Amino acid sequence: MKPESPAEPFKRAVGTAVRAIAGEPDLEVNFSAEPPALKGKKARLPLPSRNLPPSEIAIVRGAGDAYALKLAYHENKIHQQFRPQSTDSAAIFEAAEQARVEAIGALAMKGMADNLAANLEARCSARGLAKVKDRSDAPLADAVGMMVRERLTGEAPPESARRAVELWRPWIEERAGGDLAKLENAMRDQKAFAKLTRTILRDLEMGDEASDESEAAGEDNTEGEPEGQEGSEGAEANPESELSEAELSESESEESDETAAEMETEPAEPSDAQQTDDGMRPFRPERPFAHQDEWGYRIHTTKFDEIVSATDLCDPDELSRLRNFLDQQLQAMQGVVARLANRLQRLLMAQQNRTWEFDLEEGLLDTARLPRIIIDPMYPLSFKHEKDTNFRDTIVTLLLDNSGSMRGRPIMVAAMCADILARTLERCGVKTEILGFTTRAWKGGQSREHWIAESKPPHPGRLNDLRHIVYKAADEPWRRARKNLGLMMREGLLKENIDGEALMWAHNRLMGRPEQRQILMVISDGAPVDDSTLSVNSGNYLEQHLRRVILDIEEKSSVELVAIGIGHDVTRYYRRAVTIIDAEQLGGAMTDQLISLFAEESARLAHPGHHRIGRRGIRAAA
Repeated sequence: MKPESPAEPFKRAVGTAVRAIAGEPDLEVNFSAEPPALKGKKARLPLPSRNLPPSEIAIVRGAGDAYALKLAYHENKIHQQFRPQSTDSAAIFEAAEQARVEAIGALAMKGMADNLAANLEARCSARGLAKVKDRSDAPLADAVGMMVRERLTGEAPPESARRAVELWRPWIEERAGGDLAKLENAMRDQKAFAKLTRTILRDLEMGDEASDESEAAGEDNTEGEPEGQEGSEGAEANPESELSEAELSESESEESDETAAEMETEPAEPSDAQQTDDGMRPFRPERPFAHQDEWGYRIHTTKFDEIVSATDLCDPDELSRLRNFLDQQLQAMQGVVARLANRLQRLLMAQQNRTWEFDLEEGLLDTARLPRIIIDPMYPLSFKHEKDTNFRDTIVTLLLDNSGSMRGRPIMVAAMCADILARTLERCGVKTEILGFTTRAWKGGQSREHWIAESKPPHPGRLNDLRHIVYKAADEPWRRARKNLGLMMREGLLKENIDGEALMWAHNRLMGRPEQRQILMVISDGAPVDDSTLSVNSGNYLEQHLRRVILDIEEKSSVELVAIGIGHDVTRYYRRAVTIIDAEQLGGAMTDQLISLFAEESARLAHPGHHRIGRRGIRAAA
């Protein structure tokens, strides 16, 4: 019989506690590597590690406590009645309501307060709030939510969010300080609290007349209606609730704690305006990657863009044939790249070594102590326990340029190297995602036709149809995705390249992942080129956008960005980059870059008191 994982009793205890706090015996509590979510009576919590480090225990408990308190003290009907219509106002309203329900639990139980604080700290760190430098980079919704929490509980904002809050505090206090002080008295009355929050929004000049009118109309329509009973208008106000619950159920039915890595599908990415269920924005820095107009970069239309799986671009028979062709080419250079990959594997396995603790009073029976037990069955300290080293969860994304200039040997070598590295990293427990970027057509495609049909308005911005390809999702095993890499050999796939938006796409996918360490490696053979876009904009239009995206990732994101240029100097764009002349050098360059990154991590863990080398120093070393 397979021994039970040490995390199983902990998960059962957390599930029981969440159901008890929520007062919902039928609540389903699942644990998954997918982002946490609450839909109806289904809660998805972060998947704990096998060795259960104390910091992770508090985060998992905090996520469960937050959802339980929302179920216990939050009425969705009242929430929808007062929720503003605009995206920014709704984000502040959601953050304030989440702060209210968490404050009720934090004030009632000290242990719960510690768990909620740990979970909040983790959320803020994952979203990069510690890196904000000015007010434009700090989301206003987060700042208001932290200040509401501070007013209700007396707890200061978490360390990682303190800078963001202090940047906004004078402005918020000047306009809404008086109404913020009134929130404490309305904490247990959701309707009164919601009205005060709407008043605060007006103080911050973020209210709108349409929302205020709908609020007044909602109060008139619901007057005299029995509490807890929804009318037809209320049912229509939230038509997606049953659908989202069904979607969550479907995704959870396909996964388990032991088979999460075997999932073939990937989670749908939330849109830029979508809110997570904990009342906060998605775990990624939205401002640098969502408001492109601030950079002078425009997109004529996204109607014809696509994010597509490799299996949707090619029928299974042709995909098998292309994969067989790739395997034949792989035999010629597999030895060289495999030797380099083995170096990487040895380094990773060295960091993941497990050790045993002996002479314990409980655990697994130590067979080396059998003679001692035979001589004296009552002799203690005859057991042992396996101990894991502290190795951070890591994900590596390989973003491959699928432009026409990569045709021939370069794209073939890129596919082979990605294949070998994906296998190597998977054996070491490191998640790997393989993505590609190109356009759907030459010379603009349907986007240009749409522009012409609109009488060619000036300065249209990007004027082509993007095609972003998922060759291997992070949670998809290599054996299921191996055929997909053969698609790169297909004639007609490789067209033009718009690197800036592809980099944003790959980065945002990474920021939605739960892994603690995220590495993005870009392989390209030239600057971004799209004839249709450059014919109606300045000659460096796409290059300027790429530079801005790279700068924001390198300075404001926790993602570690590495680039490899094939016959093209990418060191002028990326701080950490290397340029190779021949495609045959790609395998060695990719492996060396990853070895360097993981070696730095190993040194950091071995010497935690030392500061990490800055990115500029890394580039010089490379």
